[in-house]
Amino acid sequence: MDSKALFANTPPGKLFLMAALPGAIGMLASALYQLIDGILVGQVLGEAAFAAINLAMPFVIINFALADLVGVGSSVPISVRLGQGDEKAANNIFTCACLLIVGTGALIGALLFLAAPFLMALMGAEGELAELATLYLRVYALFSPISTIIFASDNYLRICGKIRMSMWLNIFMSLLTAILEFTLLVVLDFGIWAAALASSLGMVICVLIAMFPFARGRLQLKFCRPRFSLPMIKQIVACGSPNFLNNVAARVTSILMNAVLLRLGGQNAVSIYGILMYVDGLVQPLLYGACDSLQPAVSYNLGAGNRKRIWAIEKYCFSAAAVISLLAAVVLLAFPGAVTALFLSDMDASFLAVAQTAIRLFALTYLTRWFSFAVQSLMTALERPLAASLISTANALLFPVILIALLWPLGLTGIWLNFPATSLLAGLLSGVILLRFIRRGGINAPAA
Repeated sequence: MDSKALFANTPPGKLFLMAALPGAIGMLASALYQLIDGILVGQVLGEAAFAAINLAMPFVIINFALADLVGVGSSVPISVRLGQGDEKAANNIFTCACLLIVGTGALIGALLFLAAPFLMALMGAEGELAELATLYLRVYALFSPISTIIFASDNYLRICGKIRMSMWLNIFMSLLTAILEFTLLVVLDFGIWAAALASSLGMVICVLIAMFPFARGRLQLKFCRPRFSLPMIKQIVACGSPNFLNNVAARVTSILMNAVLLRLGGQNAVSIYGILMYVDGLVQPLLYGACDSLQPAVSYNLGAGNRKRIWAIEKYCFSAAAVISLLAAVVLLAFPGAVTALFLSDMDASFLAVAQTAIRLFALTYLTRWFSFAVQSLMTALERPLAASLISTANALLFPVILIALLWPLGLTGIWLNFPATSLLAGLLSGVILLRFIRRGGINAPAA
């Protein structure tokens, strides 16, 4: 099914089932691998290795965030151009974006490899913890030029109507990396570097599979002779900045949180924070599937000038995001002990008590998280990057940093309360932005 038949003519409810559900399943498969990764490292290599990957992971994600900046940032104008019937411009943006991702991946990967020991020392890590985190980060950095395009290729496949292929590719990547990691860690008894190697190899193999039909010219988007221009690059950066700022700001906040937690509670506190981040890494992809998987459809209809259809699609996005978030809150409130035991076993009673308290407080985050996520996704798809960037930056960096200072007297409890308080403030901000957007005319045409 081509983009016009899928995005312009398919009934909104059917489109949601065809796009959002496969997107959610594919993202969930990816998230489950990340969950398995944390479980394997924690159970097989121990708490020091588990804490090390949580110290290194923010830098890994920042690297992927740059690729996501270009991937998401190019997907919006590509979809808009296709909606306008300008396939030549869409192909040029696609080609230039792929080259940009490979180039930035090589540059940032080299910087991370060289700076890894300094970055870990800057966070306050010492001895074995610093060595393990450095080794883990450096393996990811070596594969960066190729592995970083994996998430952008997922966007491009969905634009071309290959939604099921995108889903199955994510499932295959998760299964492949899980098998590789189990083999390297459990069967061959390798160290923490093998966990990063398994993930990187899985991504590289799936990048080659994803890009093969594009290279053969079998999909709607095709490689062409690239024609870079400053306006095009500015548009890509503007449209991708909300996701990028959210990813980078969240990682900067994670780095700050880890530094604070090392001071307040040591390695145990960092491990508990890691559990919370793995849980969030399971919920966020489901929200992504509910909202961001339909961004190409929203952007396409923006280019086609179909205002009613956009709102019809968004009703499903908001509803699904609310259901996912509320279910996550219920599960976390009901089973905090089981969640803790997934990652770390044989811990003392004091650790378990703190971990369960942290999980229960963290569960409150999802009472409001769905709303700001859905509004941010909508603003991004409608080429309103400033509004989306304000939500993402406030949610990922501004509110958490302010609340660290305000809640500091509460110690570790203040850190755990930071998450639901941030989510509530972000929800209020998103409500103001959405109401203002609607009162000013809502959806009329692509922003100038």
